[in-house]
Amino acid sequence: MSTDQRLKGIVLAFASLAAFSFSDASIKLIEGALSPFETAFFGAAFGLMAMPFLLKSGDRWSDVLRSTNRPLWLIRFFAASLSAIGSVVAFTHLSMAEAFALIFLLPSFVTIMSVVFLKEVVGIRRWLAVLVGFIGVLVVMRPGFRELSIGHVAAIISGFGGAVSIVIFRAMGPKEKHISLYGAGVFGWGSISAIFMISDFAWPTAEQWMYLAGFGLLAALGNVLMMRAATFVEAGLIGSIQYSQMLWAILLGYLVFGDGVDLPTWIGIVLIVGSGLLTLMRERKRGTPLPPPIAGDVQAAVAVTPEEKR
Repeated sequence: MSTDQRLKGIVLAFASLAAFSFSDASIKLIEGALSPFETAFFGAAFGLMAMPFLLKSGDRWSDVLRSTNRPLWLIRFFAASLSAIGSVVAFTHLSMAEAFALIFLLPSFVTIMSVVFLKEVVGIRRWLAVLVGFIGVLVVMRPGFRELSIGHVAAIISGFGGAVSIVIFRAMGPKEKHISLYGAGVFGWGSISAIFMISDFAWPTAEQWMYLAGFGLLAALGNVLMMRAATFVEAGLIGSIQYSQMLWAILLGYLVFGDGVDLPTWIGIVLIVGSGLLTLMRERKRGTPLPPPIAGDVQAAVAVTPEEKR
């Protein structure tokens, strides 16, 4: 692969993650005026617009609902809902930097579940990375020293749901089509949100429609850009670039929402991001399929593994 192609992939990955970050900012701009289920539902509805661009050569529309392993597809269906709804609640109640810091615990969850369910052998360095990540979470949350909100719990649940999806990707392997995994995610989060939003549905205002469209369409754009980036650079590099979202979170939090980042949160961010990067480096050396970039959950389905790049 030429240097120009690699550079193109890196630029596309950064652009994708910027789109995801602005998508998350759109959630926060709604300010909780709509239920998290309603917000998630319309985000999924607008996110469907990415599907025509995610079809690969040989894919059919019917492949969206097909699977080589229906039980795992259904787990992905529900895990995506958990991740997406959790992220909506997190970005509603927390600063963007704090929400991202806790959601970025995802690689640690992946390590633990890979050992339990995939029987992967994990060395001391990866376990150390998990420990550092959880210490970072404690520093960010500071239980006993300040009031914790539902946003903190939701952010961790979102990261856990995303981790379940990643473990499923690894278990199913490259035989499962991306469009099928994408379908499980977007239909899962959309249909479950639709059921739970009925009781307190409120018709969005014109301004709220704009933010809902921003949430879903920017996430769709991020998916398309990420899929393009994955054709030029390896998953390991994309996994490292995902942490650029933290820079966007801090910048958007400060400029748009007036959020500051205190010293303990800075320390927690460094620990959690460092934990994630250490995990990525160790898995890259071992040739393990790497965690995809995160922003909610929907884009996770377009990540590629080393086997697929050959």
